[in-house]
Amino acid sequence: MKVLRILALAVTAIAVGGGAYYAYTNVLAVQTVTTSVAVQAPVSEAIYGTGTVEPARWAKVVPLQRRRLIDMCSCEGQTVKAGQILGRQDDAEERSVLHELELNNEQLQRDLTRAEADRSKSDAAQRDYEQRWTQLEESKSRIAAQKVRIDQLLLRAPLDGMVLRRDGEVGEIAGPTDVLFWVGPPLPLQIVAEVNEEEINRIAVGQKAYLRSEAFPGLALRASVSQITPKGDPARKTFRVYLLLPSDTPLRIGMSVETNIIVREKSSAIVVPSEAVAGDAVQIVDDGTAERVPVRIGIRGSRNVEIIGAVSSGTQVLSPARPDLADGAKVRIDNALVNPVTTEPEAPPEVVADRSVTQASTQAAAPTPGSRATDPDGAVISAAISAHIDSVVNDARRNYARSGANR
Repeated sequence: MKVLRILALAVTAIAVGGGAYYAYTNVLAVQTVTTSVAVQAPVSEAIYGTGTVEPARWAKVVPLQRRRLIDMCSCEGQTVKAGQILGRQDDAEERSVLHELELNNEQLQRDLTRAEADRSKSDAAQRDYEQRWTQLEESKSRIAAQKVRIDQLLLRAPLDGMVLRRDGEVGEIAGPTDVLFWVGPPLPLQIVAEVNEEEINRIAVGQKAYLRSEAFPGLALRASVSQITPKGDPARKTFRVYLLLPSDTPLRIGMSVETNIIVREKSSAIVVPSEAVAGDAVQIVDDGTAERVPVRIGIRGSRNVEIIGAVSSGTQVLSPARPDLADGAKVRIDNALVNPVTTEPEAPPEVVADRSVTQASTQAAAPTPGSRATDPDGAVISAAISAHIDSVVNDARRNYARSGANR
């Protein structure tokens, strides 16, 4: 009986131990993780900037003197020719002076006529004639100069085009600092954008750009780099970049836009969220276990990155990565813990420095396996918000570093 009792206790101990081991290896030791799915999508790296819409050729009309406005045309939106009068400043004083000069000129002309009749009688008469002739010529010069002064009080169109905007009303006083008319051909249009100096070397004429405008949310707007100013602004540390707009653009003159100039792109790449990459590897889920797969980073965006390695489209990757998990660790996927990201968190310095966006359809929440990007243009536009936040963070860090260096 005692032997049977010992055997029973041994069997019970083995059963309990086996159950405990099973529970530990299959329940307690299983780590809960969240995942995203690697997708195949086009990716692009872009340089962020801000700009305004302007005609490719236009000019401002400003008065040369500070005077009261006595006439302004109602020609906003109308076509005008170069030299056409658009407005006039008060010229009463100048016209009064001109009238006096013209009366004096008439008298000098009569005196010269009489002196000419007597010029041959004596040397004194000849000298008197020459003196009166000189006085008459000086009078003509003064009259011509006075007419120029009066003409400068006329506001003329500087070139053929349309009056894009008119400011100022009759009775107001305007001077050289006041722009009264904007004149130019309404087409073609361009974007005048400001780009930080550390990124200007990556931009070249002919590169395409995607634009984002609050007036057209979600609409894919395009442009191309047409010119880069040779000299930057040393105070603002920016360069001016001109982007030519297509003729059918819905943007209007004066609108502000965010620009994303494409400096690098691929038509197809494997893309995962940035948080899924730890060091030089990602962790995939294979038959309930986590496996570390070495990868190389390609085009890097603020939310997503291209990975190059043994990871195919549709593969589940841990997102965020779990470097604390060893290879072969058992995992349980619970994507209900993933909170859809609506605003971009602060990006790591190497991403912020590039202020790049990734043209891909992947989101922070886990996509469905096998999904593919179908609207690359819209993806770049939506990523412009992230690039803008990156820009703000980068500028703040640079300013902080400068202030620390000056202490």
